[in-house]
Amino acid sequence: MKAYWLGILGVVIFAITFPMTRLAVGTVEAPQLSPWFSALGRAAVAGLLSLGYLALTSQLKAAYRPKRGDWLPLAITAAGVVFGFPLLTAWALRYVESIHAAVLVGFLPLATAALGAWLARQRPSVGFWICAILGSCFVALYALIHKQGSTLLFHPADALLVLAVLCAAIGYAYGALVSTRLGGEQVICWALVISLPISLPTALYLLPQTPVSVSAWIGFVYISVFSMWLGFFAWYRALALGGTVRISQIQLLQPLLSITFAVPVLGERLDLLTVAFAALVITTVFVGKKL
Repeated sequence: MKAYWLGILGVVIFAITFPMTRLAVGTVEAPQLSPWFSALGRAAVAGLLSLGYLALTSQLKAAYRPKRGDWLPLAITAAGVVFGFPLLTAWALRYVESIHAAVLVGFLPLATAALGAWLARQRPSVGFWICAILGSCFVALYALIHKQGSTLLFHPADALLVLAVLCAAIGYAYGALVSTRLGGEQVICWALVISLPISLPTALYLLPQTPVSVSAWIGFVYISVFSMWLGFFAWYRALALGGTVRISQIQLLQPLLSITFAVPVLGERLDLLTVAFAALVITTVFVGKKL
């Protein structure tokens, strides 16, 4: 039960990420922070917080550092959740609303479960894979027919969101793999710390030279402290305690939570088509978990 509550806490924190990222980067018509700075800046801030946390908890001592076999999974985790997912979603959210993005990442639970099953040498049922394919089809169909104005449109940003989902699934699965040995807090902290040689100097170089709204900085602070750092404390601990395949399905709540938060935070409009497809994707995930 503890694993489920930690998983729910992590998902709630992550669900606010899209609205806050949209707040940070702005739109094409009213840009705020650049997507590059948004992604690498949040990694740098969270990396510095992680370095402080590891120092205060004595985890930097040789006896507590990751072992030789842990560094490759940590590097893969960093590539997926420190660099890949934040950068791809930041660029996508400059062009599409967070509600649109929330539905398109609706198959992340199945992607995470599938990769986690492969890494853990588990064999999900045929029904599970059928639901995975069906859910992906619903996501692709939504991207094709979602109306913006009066035209049918597949936005190039949708491809970025699909790649972001793959990055997140890889980062979650490999992070969960090593969290059974290190613990959830250490996994994300070490992934962020080993990223600092890239994230910190790049973020400093990309510091905005023009005025940015207070709301954009509020969004940046949230995605740096909560989305990039504290949320993973709960999430990786939940994956380690409850197993990647089972706990990843809690993410079925994330699309609807993201949609809900986007309305008051950004003033976005919730349309029936978005709700319908979110429900379809969540249903396939729920059924797939039972099979």
